[in-house]
Amino acid sequence: MGIETSCDETAAAVVEDGADILSNVVSSQVDIHKRYGGIVPEVASRQHLITALPVVESAMAEAKTTWRDLEAIAVTIGPGLAGSLLVGVNLAKAIAVAYSLPLIGINHMEGHIYANWISGDKPVFPCLCLIVSGGHSDMVLMSGHGQFEKLGRTRDDAAGEAFDKAARILDLGYPGGPAIEKAARDKEASFLLPRAWLKGSDDFSFSGLKTALLHLVRDNDFSDSSKVAEAAASFQQAVVDVLATKTIRAAERLGVEQILLSGGVAANKALRDCFISNSTVPVLIPPPGLCTDNAAMVAACGYYRHQSGAVDGYDMDVIPSLSLG
Repeated sequence: MGIETSCDETAAAVVEDGADILSNVVSSQVDIHKRYGGIVPEVASRQHLITALPVVESAMAEAKTTWRDLEAIAVTIGPGLAGSLLVGVNLAKAIAVAYSLPLIGINHMEGHIYANWISGDKPVFPCLCLIVSGGHSDMVLMSGHGQFEKLGRTRDDAAGEAFDKAARILDLGYPGGPAIEKAARDKEASFLLPRAWLKGSDDFSFSGLKTALLHLVRDNDFSDSSKVAEAAASFQQAVVDVLATKTIRAAERLGVEQILLSGGVAANKALRDCFISNSTVPVLIPPPGLCTDNAAMVAACGYYRHQSGAVDGYDMDVIPSLSLG
């Protein structure tokens, strides 16, 4: 079983052999946080308290399994919001103690990568992993299960964070990624916005792009909704160009077998299409529903950790600033 409560989704799943999803239940808090224009940590953790147990029970019922059938409990310990993480971890501990099950703490970003193991074809090592979400834009070399080397990261805003801020600038609502993608659909990227290539580095930077969009909106009349849509398309294209181009170049340089996309931003159709159209290296991308936060990815990652003999003690704690590689 996997349990995920790192941010504003309460999720539980049962996965067999690290690949076959028997259940994958997600309770979203988007409608709650939408009124604030972003995630409120204390509200998120209180909502997890309400929904965590029903979500776990629902996952067990959907999987048509019993507690005694489980081999281990995997739970996200970080990175994420401390209060939210604590709800999931303490629930996982209670289940593990009650049924004498091994407890396995999972890095949320590593979990995102393992969404590729439950999406069909198994990845082949070495892989270059791009993890793009609201809090992270990391490029990681994966040479084997649990073997990671961080090559690049965002120096300022993560891609998902940049989408949220851009949507706020364009008054498109929250969450920003889907709002920008919807507004940009079938629209021309007619505005020239900057790309931060950071030559000689695998790092990313989107702060300058966000500032350029802000000045564009302030200096021009955007009362026409078609202009707003074109600006959204231009912003999206700038983010996609940098993410895809830098990742593909790194993959070619390193001679990896595959590129693995993961994280919420990997659900963006423009990004997926760009990788598929331009990469000379085979690309694996999970279905959109497995790109966003879910517990099936946590359970899949937990399976491979359990196979390697990794088990955590009941004194395991959350690590809100946990990194990968």
